[in-house]
Amino acid sequence: MKQRGIILLAAVAAALVAVVGATAQNNSTKQSNSTTLNGAGATFPFPLISKWIPAYDQATGVQINYSPIGSGGGIAAITNRTVDFGASDAPLTPDQFTAAVKDGIGLVQIPWALSATSVMYNIPGVPAHIKLTGKQLADIFLGKTTNWNDASFKKNNPGVNFPDLKITPIFRSDGSGTNYNFTDYLSSVSPDFKSKVGFSTQVNWPVGVGGRGSSGVSGVLSRTDGGITYADIAYALANHFQFARIQNRAGKWQLPGLRGIKAAAATVKKVPAGNEMHIVNPAKSQPLAYPISTFTYILVPKKTPQAKELRRFIFWALTQGQQAQYTAKLLFVPIPKPVLVAAEKTMRTIQPAT
Repeated sequence: MKQRGIILLAAVAAALVAVVGATAQNNSTKQSNSTTLNGAGATFPFPLISKWIPAYDQATGVQINYSPIGSGGGIAAITNRTVDFGASDAPLTPDQFTAAVKDGIGLVQIPWALSATSVMYNIPGVPAHIKLTGKQLADIFLGKTTNWNDASFKKNNPGVNFPDLKITPIFRSDGSGTNYNFTDYLSSVSPDFKSKVGFSTQVNWPVGVGGRGSSGVSGVLSRTDGGITYADIAYALANHFQFARIQNRAGKWQLPGLRGIKAAAATVKKVPAGNEMHIVNPAKSQPLAYPISTFTYILVPKKTPQAKELRRFIFWALTQGQQAQYTAKLLFVPIPKPVLVAAEKTMRTIQPAT
């Protein structure tokens, strides 16, 4: 379905199309030698990373190559040291940290971007931004609610004529940080979902149709009347999909916009050791919060020959890369101060390999 009535739609699409033309304003630090950093992982931050790459190259002369193969692929790639850095929307588990130790050298994870997962749908005749609760989403992806004319949808959407149409849940079949964010949220609002499915980068979905990557689920959605899926909000806007308002814990219906993401992140007052953070379904004290928001992480070896360039790139991403010229139109929010302090502290622990 085509997204209609979104104020930021044209700007977001233009930002993605023009991504290769982004440049940095300050060229004074450009290097005379050529350096390359190779990374792979999450698709979620790829629109933002794509804007960073030419700007950072222009500013420093360092080329960044990034392959958006999904968080699972990024974790595997950095674990095997086939890239200089990985990227994941899902924080590493203790087992993943252990598996990533090579020759006594482990990884650090650094939060470097912040946005939200949208819930996209293709329901003929239904307007943009229908209202959905977390329980309704959990019941859909559990296979408990199977038709769009269910009375529960009509209750929260007066005046909307939902068709007598089968619901087709569409999920990411690959190891995905977006899977993690979405299932983390569903597990937080539905004990039934938590016990039967749980949350991870890859889960056993009881019903639905799978697609690989954001492009895969979007392709299925575009040709499936009655379909519903999830992807980062930048992707949803750029591809003109309708997406829902989600009810937060305060009972308010929120869209995945800058204000809602910022409010969700405001719940972080102290960053735990290891930098793992969960901001889904935030407290009632944040009535503006969009409840399916997430940080996303860069994964780097604690010791590496590329330590100097990696620290430099990460610092740039955490500072200049958070400016509105890169983030706002893609609906990424600058990371809050407590997270920035923790991220920079962790970044400084990356040391050159001896």
